[in-house]
Amino acid sequence: MLGQLGAPVGFILASALFCYLYSNLSSDDFLDWGWRYPFYVAFAVNVVALFARLRLVSTNEYERLLDAHELEPTDVGEMVRAQGNTLIIGAFAALASYALFHLVTVFPLSWIKLYSNQSISEFLVVQMVGAGLAAIGIVVSGLIADRVGRRNTLGYLAGLIAVFSGFAPTLLRGGRLGQDVFILLGFILLGLSYGQASGAVTSNFESKYRYTGAALTSDLAWLIGAAFAPLVALGLSAHFGLAYVSVYLLSGAACTLLALRVSRALEIRD
Repeated sequence: MLGQLGAPVGFILASALFCYLYSNLSSDDFLDWGWRYPFYVAFAVNVVALFARLRLVSTNEYERLLDAHELEPTDVGEMVRAQGNTLIIGAFAALASYALFHLVTVFPLSWIKLYSNQSISEFLVVQMVGAGLAAIGIVVSGLIADRVGRRNTLGYLAGLIAVFSGFAPTLLRGGRLGQDVFILLGFILLGLSYGQASGAVTSNFESKYRYTGAALTSDLAWLIGAAFAPLVALGLSAHFGLAYVSVYLLSGAACTLLALRVSRALEIRD
């Protein structure tokens, strides 16, 4: 779960920078050049991250696996042919977490700007507090998973996300208090779920395919569950009402529960 902390920490830093620029620049200056500045900062952060990755020290266990040829560069096509089922199941198992991520980060900003009187700067502060709660939730998820297992943790949280989706329209239409509760509660569920989303199924990959499989699983989950989530949610809410945003999030939770069920059934069969 420790690696998952990068998401909330990065979100807090990005939101804080955007909040500062949005609050201290005129609208024209922000639209002209202010919005570009955070992306230049992100480039510098990526350089630091690359340096950190290159300085990582291999553990003794990792070196033994390399010597035994358990860990080798794997062709994507070979990995898909050998363990394509695990790849697809893993992508859908993380769907609820990744869909919820953008429904409490990007989508609410559009909703607040278009349909609420709440200040964007104040709302960004609420999101930063929520991201802090998500970071705590990620740590707690590790403790929970040690007791009940990663797969069960992810399944329980998918169920809670499904319940949360039913209250989303009421909260978003509930004025400032309801919107803030939606953000804070959503981030808590996100942290508890996201903390285990990367490892619940990817551990089923054979050692030879695990690195490539885990990377592709994460990318597919983001693509299916998160890449279009803000646009889809905004389009659904604008044309059909907020209830359809609930259906969208509920479908992600249902996909997660189904994928976990299929994963367990395949393990039992094997």
